[in-house]
Amino acid sequence: MKTKFSNIDEIMDLLPALPGQLTGIQETLIANLIMLSEIPAPTFQEAARVKLLLQRMDECGLHNVSTDEAGNGVGIIQGKNPKRNILLVAHADSVYSEKADHTLSVRADEIIGPGVADNSLGMAALATLPSILDMLDIELDANLILLGSTKGLGRGNLDGLRFFMENNRIPFEAGICVEGEKLGRLSYTAEGMFRGLITCKLPEELEWQRAGQNSAIIALNDVINRILEIPIPRRPRTSIVLGAIRGGKSFNVMATQSSLRFEVRSQNSEIVQSIRERIDSIIADVASPHNADIEFSVVSSREPGGIDVGHPLVKSCRQVMEKLGVQPTIRPSMSEVSELIARGLPAVALGLTEASNLHDLNETIRIKPIYTGLAQLLAVLLAIDGGFCNEPE
Repeated sequence: MKTKFSNIDEIMDLLPALPGQLTGIQETLIANLIMLSEIPAPTFQEAARVKLLLQRMDECGLHNVSTDEAGNGVGIIQGKNPKRNILLVAHADSVYSEKADHTLSVRADEIIGPGVADNSLGMAALATLPSILDMLDIELDANLILLGSTKGLGRGNLDGLRFFMENNRIPFEAGICVEGEKLGRLSYTAEGMFRGLITCKLPEELEWQRAGQNSAIIALNDVINRILEIPIPRRPRTSIVLGAIRGGKSFNVMATQSSLRFEVRSQNSEIVQSIRERIDSIIADVASPHNADIEFSVVSSREPGGIDVGHPLVKSCRQVMEKLGVQPTIRPSMSEVSELIARGLPAVALGLTEASNLHDLNETIRIKPIYTGLAQLLAVLLAIDGGFCNEPE
């Protein structure tokens, strides 16, 4: 395939035939997907999955294949120009524990299994990309840094990618974060956010007579009602999402423990901080009358930011999607792209296929759209490599 382009339109001309050409890599892609998916990789326990990714990189002849102190897996596809570098990231962890059955079910048009969309397919794309470039006879001008990042989800708080970016000495032109779902996803901004955990504990020895008047559930309910009274501005866009509540043991046992998991988002970091301080005050106010020990901790957080909708990288992504007949779904992201743009790196997050039942044990991806997703990824890489995604100086 021609890899030297004078303008982005020449890349667009390749796109109609590209998904069909990429079906030639199906056997390798699905083999990589199965092997990676069936290795449990809950956050902080990604080592075995990363080890397999590195093994696949070694087999493909990548350079500087290694792990760092955070457990990230790194490999380099060398380009013609040693001074240019593009970063391609997929997070290695999933929301499923090692106790879950990670066996995949491969059918004619779909693949089913825990974490197959988020984010085993993204990892499989990294592992398969060297074979794709070889099959299509593509040699990039820039070095392509492939990173399987760790500690991305939940309490991981993107610590793996953060460690890599803080300790890496390679200058990057741009970054792409690869997610298994959803085809058409285009994220180039991040909202300010924190995810909080509130735990409530009451003494076991509370009198039976007061059991109907007080419990950890009642105390937590008081906290929730106060949180719902916090004024939420419509602009800038702000939200409080109450995600999960747990508490109690049975019908006739007073609940002595309860918990709330929630998320606060806003386009304004000062509003996020203000809500956080308001919740601190609410907890202090509620704890005493309920004789409760209530604790509030921040599990993860993000700063708002991003690149402009008119940035050449965003415009190129939209042009590629339009040519492939993919409708862009533009949304802020809390994923790895938020860490890259917070550091001033032009970056986007792209999805590879259509998925359903996300974060259920029967998480499902469709096979056919994957090749459109890979064509999209490859075209954006070629556009960055060709210098068509740089802002004018």
